[in-house]
Amino acid sequence: MTDDLLVISDLLVDYRASSGTVHAVKGISFSVPRGGVVAVVGESGSGKSTVSQSIVNRLSEGGVIVGGSIRFDGRELIGMREREIRKLRGAQIGFVPQDPSNSLNPLIRVGEQIAEVLRLHQRLSRQDAAARAVEILAEVGIVEPEIRATQYPHELSGGMRQRVLIGIAWACNPALVIADEPTSALDVTVQKQVLDRIEALAALHGTAVVLVTHDLAVAADRADRIVVMQSGRVVEEGLASEVLGNPQHDYTRKLVAAAPGLSSARLTPTVSTESRPVPLFLRDRVTQESRNDTVLSLVDIVKTYSVRRPGVGATTLTAVNSVSIDVARGSTFSIVGESGSGKTTLARIAARIIPADSGSIMFDGQDISALRGESLRQLRRRIQIVYQNPFGSLDPSMSIERIITEPLRAFSIGDRASRRTLAHDLLDRVSLPVEIADRRPRQLSGGQRQRVAIARALSLGPELIVLDEPVSALDVSVQEQILQLLVDLQQEFGLSYLFISHDLGVIRQVSDGIAVMRHGDLLEHGAADDVLSRPAHDYTRELLSAIPGQLRS
Repeated sequence: MTDDLLVISDLLVDYRASSGTVHAVKGISFSVPRGGVVAVVGESGSGKSTVSQSIVNRLSEGGVIVGGSIRFDGRELIGMREREIRKLRGAQIGFVPQDPSNSLNPLIRVGEQIAEVLRLHQRLSRQDAAARAVEILAEVGIVEPEIRATQYPHELSGGMRQRVLIGIAWACNPALVIADEPTSALDVTVQKQVLDRIEALAALHGTAVVLVTHDLAVAADRADRIVVMQSGRVVEEGLASEVLGNPQHDYTRKLVAAAPGLSSARLTPTVSTESRPVPLFLRDRVTQESRNDTVLSLVDIVKTYSVRRPGVGATTLTAVNSVSIDVARGSTFSIVGESGSGKTTLARIAARIIPADSGSIMFDGQDISALRGESLRQLRRRIQIVYQNPFGSLDPSMSIERIITEPLRAFSIGDRASRRTLAHDLLDRVSLPVEIADRRPRQLSGGQRQRVAIARALSLGPELIVLDEPVSALDVSVQEQILQLLVDLQQEFGLSYLFISHDLGVIRQVSDGIAVMRHGDLLEHGAADDVLSRPAHDYTRELLSAIPGQLRS
């Protein structure tokens, strides 16, 4: 018996479609020792998930293994009959997929989904499998497992659904578990809890783990060895301490520098305010004398919703509970909190997208809470918003030029020729080539789309931009590029930002002031350095401790 449980040699994987063949994995090799944790790290398109899917013969449509070897416990998996590999899946190889919403059957109670695996692979009776399923839910850290076992996936939080998937993967005590981006959709504290649970189960059962992630900071915390992939190839491999402490490849160095948990320095502008002329459409706003040092002041904001609950009837949910904050002109004020904290609701109120139940919104010294009609429309020129998902916030039928100039047309600014010139100027400002002006959003990467969204927000010369999770959907190196772009634009145009995020690792790179929210309440706020270095609330300390990249530092 060798020390290596899994050995991948010269693996080649293609995706075939009518438009051509994509070589997704290009001859990679690595091994996983028994009981070891190996992280496969790379950005979107690196091939890391294709590798994990190849191990369990679950390639997406069009995927074909065209060469190489995958040996598990001495047995060759490539070419193995589906019936045989099905016996291995679940019994000896567990798999934790990325998205529990798409991986759990919405029509079957979660306890039954775990019990089904036990009946299939361990031949337990229905009664014994049901009892063991409850025990497994408790083992993965779910409170009141007897009740949760009877619930459907939609009745559980995202973190609990992910724990159910972990329970399914470990139900039969497999020798190997593959965790494919198991926490990418979770809040940072829930992410830590889920990874802690995976680590504890692996240690308890002696399970080897392949952790697939785009986040080098997560790999730094959890892995013994790290495999770095780029464009279908392994560019670096070694002990985690060596890869992180002395990276040899330029791409690895870039990932280390970009990871918020590994590089926490405050970003500084890379442009001079005199580096290039101010665009004509921004010139009046940038050169005007500010009338008020505080660009935005929210005072005692309250927002509630009526929610119907089965068996209870209508109840009132308080999304924002008497919150007050000030945003200094030319600064970045960040609101941090997990899902359900009320941070996005507060941001949408600040931008006058939704109304508050009570409280006042002061913008540049004027109460804008009651603005209606044309007055509210004109306010849109001064307050813009950039949304979380660049895939959903851009009209897929429009060209990039039309997307950027749409606000200008809405306010009858300029003619077609001048708007085109402005669009090209804005593309240059956000570091995009003018040649993409005639393309559609689907032809751009996620980072390019978010740059287009920022260019569109700039087009009317706003004073305040609300940034709602602007980098959470992007790869870590692209995150850094967008954050640096925002810092540079702020320096160049005197912009003010209200920055919304669940990730203190991101927030500490850009913020002058920080507010921490939980369940609609403002727990603490102040200068960024004070909140980050001397947090007053236990929850803030919990958020700080959950930032990945600290456990083995």
